[in-house]
Amino acid sequence: MSDLSARFAQAAQDVQQLPKRPENDVLLKLYGLYKQATAGDVSGARPGVLDMAGRLKYDTWAKLKGTASDQAMSDYIALVEQLKGAA
Repeated sequence: MSDLSARFAQAAQDVQQLPKRPENDVLLKLYGLYKQATAGDVSGARPGVLDMAGRLKYDTWAKLKGTASDQAMSDYIALVEQLKGAA
């Protein structure tokens, strides 16, 4: 496992231990970065109008299309570190 992958895995654990739940827009950003880092570009059909949470997640992830996995990991780690510092 590379150093970046190890730091990413640690950040994914750290985000679960935050003392305060982040705002919804920050949670969506974390979700999008995590999915881009682990699964690559968004796939599948966009959820329907009645699935607002699914649509928001899909759209957040879709905005990251073309972002390299390593870049998404780095951005995710930076965001988690920022959240830990703000806690």
